[in-house]
Amino acid sequence: MKLYLALAAISGFLAVAIGAFGAHGIQDQRAKELIDIGVKYQMFHTLAVLLIAWLAQREGVWASPLWLAGIVLFSGSLYAMAFGAPRMLGMVTPIGGVFFLAGWAALLIAVLRR
Repeated sequence: MKLYLALAAISGFLAVAIGAFGAHGIQDQRAKELIDIGVKYQMFHTLAVLLIAWLAQREGVWASPLWLAGIVLFSGSLYAMAFGAPRMLGMVTPIGGVFFLAGWAALLIAVLRR
C-alpha cells in the first residue's frame, strides 16, 4: 500500500499544479473547462485512493489501481485535449470513467466481503 500512498501524493500534487495552471495560465475558455473537470475528478479519486490505501494496509483492495487508471485515462485525456491534443482523444475519456466506476464497485465488494 506504500506505493498507492506515494502515487496518491503525486496525483494530489499534480491536481493542484494543473488546476493552478489552468486557472492562471490558460486563456481558452473550453480548455479551462476541460482542465477544471479533469482536476475535480482527479482530486476526488486521489483522495479515495489515499483513503483506501490507508484503510487497507493489510488487505488487497482493487479500488486504488482502478481509480489510478481512471485518473490517467479520464483526467489525462481531458488535460491533453485542453493543451491541444486532437479532440478524437476524447474517446478515451469514458474509458477512464468506467475505471472510476469499477473502483467504486470494487470498494463495495471489499466492504461486503469484510
